Amino acid sequence: MDLRKLKTLIDLVSDSNIAELEITEADGKVRIVKSSPVVTVASAPLAVAAPVAAGPAAPAAAAAVPPAAPEPTGHVIKSPMVGTFYRASNPGAKPLAEVGQQVKEGQALCIIEAMKIMNEIESDRAGTVTKVLVENGQAVEYGQPLFIIE
Repeated sequence: MDLRKLKTLIDLVSDSNIAELEITEADGKVRIVKSSPVVTVASAPLAVAAPVAAGPAAPAAAAAVPPAAPEPTGHVIKSPMVGTFYRASNPGAKPLAEVGQQVKEGQALCIIEAMKIMNEIESDRAGTVTKVLVENGQAVEYGQPLFIIE
């Protein structure tokens, strides 16, 4: 896990009501535990099993590979920053943009909280929202797709 992602996770845990967060990825396992005002981090590499050679190799066409997810059609609105994604301006309020809604250029689609600052993310073109790609309250990365507009 890269250092930037780890720092973002630590900041999110320290700024929230979460007491503990554990994430397992291919390259390791990270556990962040908040105790009083100090955040501690424990990290351990995962053991990766070496492939075992058994008999003749199967033809490449017979390999079970899941099909790649189709690329979304339409215009993608991406996150301009790292932070926490919110669909509405207040908890319990109506989302700023919903699937099927017509939006205008410059219209607020969501809010991303970064460093305790609420940033409205606006549409850079007019169209219809066809997909919301992020869940409310989810951490987002810079350049992560948020919405599809057609």
